[in-house]
Amino acid sequence: MSQHKQQLGKEGEEIATAHLIKEKYKILARNYRSGRAEIDIVAMKDDLIIIVEVKTRETDKYGNPEESVGTGKINMLAQGAEDFMLDKDLHNNVRYDIISIIKNQYKTDVHHLIDAFWPGLY
Repeated sequence: MSQHKQQLGKEGEEIATAHLIKEKYKILARNYRSGRAEIDIVAMKDDLIIIVEVKTRETDKYGNPEESVGTGKINMLAQGAEDFMLDKDLHNNVRYDIISIIKNQYKTDVHHLIDAFWPGLY
């Protein structure tokens, strides 16, 4: 991955974190890793654990950023969520969100897809 794409991804995660905090979410972890799984943001709101995948692009020319979350990534997030819950001894319900960001020199658009997918249904 190019350094530019890595930087854009980090900026997207910062924007997503600020968005969640503004919306009264409590951030529990960022870039949580377990095996091959990585969760961008783990948050909590209303006693729910929210697993957040952040997708950032400069343009939607090839589709919206959230469209790049496929079944492989969904399965990896589910495994990471399970590991996080076991690691922290949590028994809350889990929700999966995507924060889709288009960021370039002209604009920054943030779209928060709540309950974006349910692992195991694909």
